[in-house]
Amino acid sequence: MIEELRKKIDELDDKIAELYLERQRTVREIGEEKARTHAAVLDPAREKKIIARVTKQADDEQKIYLKRVFETILETSRAYQRRLVAPVTPLSDNLRRVLMEGKKYFPVSSTVACQGVEGSYSSIAADKLFEIADITFFRNFEGVFQAVEKGLCDYGVLPIENSAVGSVNAVYDLMKKHRFYIVRSIKLKVCHHLLAKKGVALSDIREVYSHEQAIGQCSAYLQKLPSSVKITACPNTAVAAEMVANSDRNDVACISSRNCAELYGLGILESNIQDNDSNYTRFICISKTLEVFAPANRISIMMTLPHESGSLNRVLNKFSTLGLNLTKLESRPLPGTDFEFMFYFDFEGQIENSDTLSLIAELDQGTEQFTFLGSYYEVAQ
Repeated sequence: MIEELRKKIDELDDKIAELYLERQRTVREIGEEKARTHAAVLDPAREKKIIARVTKQADDEQKIYLKRVFETILETSRAYQRRLVAPVTPLSDNLRRVLMEGKKYFPVSSTVACQGVEGSYSSIAADKLFEIADITFFRNFEGVFQAVEKGLCDYGVLPIENSAVGSVNAVYDLMKKHRFYIVRSIKLKVCHHLLAKKGVALSDIREVYSHEQAIGQCSAYLQKLPSSVKITACPNTAVAAEMVANSDRNDVACISSRNCAELYGLGILESNIQDNDSNYTRFICISKTLEVFAPANRISIMMTLPHESGSLNRVLNKFSTLGLNLTKLESRPLPGTDFEFMFYFDFEGQIENSDTLSLIAELDQGTEQFTFLGSYYEVAQ
C-alpha cells in the first residue's frame, strides 16, 4: 500500500518540478523586462495577492503549509531575478568600487587601539594579527571605537564573543553607536590562571579580581573557593594583574594570563582554571575606512526588522536560498523602543560573488536600518 502511495507522490513531484521550471522560465522573462525598465525585483503587493489567491484553494488545515510553500517559491523567484536585475544602492556601488581596486593584503604593521593595559588579551590578539603592532591602550571599549573613528589609530581590536559565556554585549551595544568596518577577525585560545604576588599561598587569598567574562569562564573553579573569598569585577584581566601587582595587600589574586604573570612579576597559584579547555575568544579588528583584504571569506551585517510575525524568517530564507552558511545571529534591544531589536548576522561568503552582493543591496534597500559591517578573513589560532 505504502509503495503505491509513494509512486503517486513521485508522479506528483515530477509534475510539480515541471510546472516550477515552467514558472521559472516566465520569471526570467519578467526579470528581463524589469531589467529593461529598471523596475524593482521585489513587489510586495503582488506577492501578497499571489499568497491570498492560492491559499483560498486550501482548507484551514492545509492553508499554512501552502502559504509556506509559495513563500519559498517567491523567494527563489526573487533570487533568480536578482541575477538579471542587480539592485544598485550607494553601498553596493561603494563595494564594487573597493573590489575594482584589486586585491589588498592585510598590513604588516600599523597603529592599533586596544582596551585595558599591556598584557590584555586584546593586545595579545593584536600582536597575532599584526607582525608589528604599535598599540595604544584605552580605558574602555568605547575609547577604542572613538580612537579609530577620530583617526587616532588606524585599527582597533575588540573582543566580540567567547565560546563559553557568549557574546560581549558591551561591544555589540557600542556597534550601534559608531561607524566602522571589520577588516579581520581572530579566534584566540584563552587559558586563565590564578595569579598573586610571589610567596603568597592560595589559603591567603581573600579577594579575586578579573573581568566579568573571565569570571564567568572560571565559574566552576571559583565556586570551589571558600565562600568568604570576594570576587570583584574590573575592566580587564590585565588591569586585574596590574591591580594585584600594585596593591599593598598580600591577600588578593587575579584571573589573568601567563603573559601577565611575566609582565607584572606575579606567581601562578593555579594554572588553567577555565571551565572548558576549549575556551576561545573571538576578536574583531576594525577600521574607519571600508577595506577588503584577501582572502576575505566572512561577511558581517546588522539591521532592524519589522516588528511583525515572520520578518526574521523571511530574511533567513534569503540566506538559505543562496546556500549561505549563517555562523552567528545576535539580537540586542534598541533603547527607547517597544521591544524592537537590532539583529547582527555573520555568514560565510565572498562579497565579490554577484549573488551575495545583490543580496546585500536588496537588504540595504528593504530594511529601515541596515549597516554593512565588513567582509574579512578570520584567523584561527
